Amino acid sequence: MAGKAIIFSAPSGSGKTTIVKHLLANNPDLGFSISASTRDKRGRTEVDGKDYYFLTPEQFKEKIDNGEFVEWEEVYAGNFYGTLKSEIDRIWKEGKNVVFDVDVKGGLNLKRYFGDRALAVFVSVPSLEVLKERLNERGTETEESLSRRLFKAKFETTFKDQFDVVLLNENLETSLAEAQRLYDEFKKKDIPAQ
Repeated sequence: MAGKAIIFSAPSGSGKTTIVKHLLANNPDLGFSISASTRDKRGRTEVDGKDYYFLTPEQFKEKIDNGEFVEWEEVYAGNFYGTLKSEIDRIWKEGKNVVFDVDVKGGLNLKRYFGDRALAVFVSVPSLEVLKERLNERGTETEESLSRRLFKAKFETTFKDQFDVVLLNENLETSLAEAQRLYDEFKKKDIPAQ
């Protein structure tokens, strides 16, 4: 049984995770696709199988070789991220649509994979200055990591026109309402049989 997929992609700090969490809290017909990653857990708050499937580089590469990923990539040197086929199957078997919170390259790969079954949303920020402020407010960035994230954000923004919709996250309440509207419209849309 195949459902639909709604993909939220954006540079780090744009608010995509907040938007996805809001949709999940308000739409019981949505299931979150948990990504696999080789990066270390952040502090004590992240849980394996809830926030990510934390894999060793060897485990990740074995799953690549076995064709277990819908998409994967090395986002930062030595840090791999990917979407497991088993995750999509799990959510669709529950009779739910799947929602993704992924980086820009991953979002475009998922859009290609799912075709008409997906709505790909690029979450944009008003400016790089606003993005820098948001990243600084997290209190988790060093000068080096901040610089790296802003450089990557500038590059990722050049791909926004390849998404189905660009959602400007200037005002959070407005963005949450717009994301809900987009999902409501998308789930009513007829998908041609494959």
